Amino acid sequence: MKEELLELEKKARRELDSLKDISSLESFRIHYLGKKGLLTSMVRKMGDLPPELRPEVGKLANRVKKELSQSFEKTLERLEHEKGGATSFLDLTLPGREPLRGHMHPITQMFREICDIFMKMGFRVAEGPNVELDYYNFEALNIPKDHPARDMQDTFYVSEKVVLRTHTSPMQVRVMERKQPPVSVISPGKVYRRDSDVSHTPMFHQVEGLLVDRGVTFGDLKGTLTSFLHQMFGKETALRFRPSFFPFTEPSAEVDIQCILCGGKGCRTCSKTGWLEILGSGMVDPEVYGFVDYDPEIYSGFAFGIGIERIAMLKFGIDDIQLFFKNDMRFLKQF
Repeated sequence: MKEELLELEKKARRELDSLKDISSLESFRIHYLGKKGLLTSMVRKMGDLPPELRPEVGKLANRVKKELSQSFEKTLERLEHEKGGATSFLDLTLPGREPLRGHMHPITQMFREICDIFMKMGFRVAEGPNVELDYYNFEALNIPKDHPARDMQDTFYVSEKVVLRTHTSPMQVRVMERKQPPVSVISPGKVYRRDSDVSHTPMFHQVEGLLVDRGVTFGDLKGTLTSFLHQMFGKETALRFRPSFFPFTEPSAEVDIQCILCGGKGCRTCSKTGWLEILGSGMVDPEVYGFVDYDPEIYSGFAFGIGIERIAMLKFGIDDIQLFFKNDMRFLKQF
C-alpha cells in the first residue's frame, strides 16, 4: 500500500504541474483530495492492513495529503495571478472612492452638549444601572408602594423588588449615600416606561441633576436652569416656571420655554399656547434626606430632570420621536 500511495503522489504532482486553468484545478481537487477522491479511498483501506503496519502507512498517507494540499494552494495562487495579469487593468487616473464616514447620533450629540454645559458649571457625571432596585427607583425618592405618583410612571417590573428604571433619579440617592455635601452631579442615561406614540417611546433618555449644600435656594435653581436653557437655545429665549408636583421635590416646578418654532405666537406644536414644556425641577423634599442621613436643618438642594429626546426634537425641529430609533439613514445623515 505504501507503493500505491507514493505512485499516487507522483501522478498527482505531474498532473498538477500541467494544469492551465482554475476550473481544471478544481476537478483535480475533487479527483484526488475530495471526500470521495482517490486519496480518501486509499486511507479507508487501511483498516484491512495488519495492526503493526497501520501507523507507518498512516503517517505516510498524512504526509502525502498535506504536501498535495500545499501544492494545490500554490498552484491556485499561480493560476489566479496569471489570470489577473493577463486580463485585468488598473487605471491609476481614476479618482479614488471616498470611504463612508460615520458620525454621532443626534441623541448622542445632545447628551454631550448638555453634559458639557453642566460640567462647565461644576457638576460631575454619575452613571448607574439600567436595572434598578424598587427601593432606589421609588421608595428612597419618597414614593412608597401605595403612593399615587407610581401611577404616573408605567413601570417595567423584572420582579417584585427589581424594575427597569423609570428615571435616572435613583443615582441621586446612590450618590448621597456615599458622599456628604456639597454634592453636585448630573446622571445621564436610558430610562424605560410602558408608553409609545409619536412623542413617547418605551425606552428614552434623560439627564437628572442634583445639587445639595448649605444655603441652596430656589433662586439658585432658577439661575442654573435659566443659564442652561439660554446656552442651549439662545439668550433671547423666554422661559417661565410653573408650579407642579413631584414626590421627591417640594416645591416643584415645570419649566417652559417660548415656542422656538412660532416665536410664541401659537402653533400646532405648542398647542396654540406659545409655550413648550421642557423639563421638571424643584427643591429636594426633606423626606428624601432621611434616607441618606442628611440633616435638612443644615442642608438644602435642588433637582431637575431633562428629556434628551424632547430637547433634540426642539433643537432640530423634529416632530416624531420614533425617528430617533428607526435607523433610517436618510434621517440620520442630516446630523
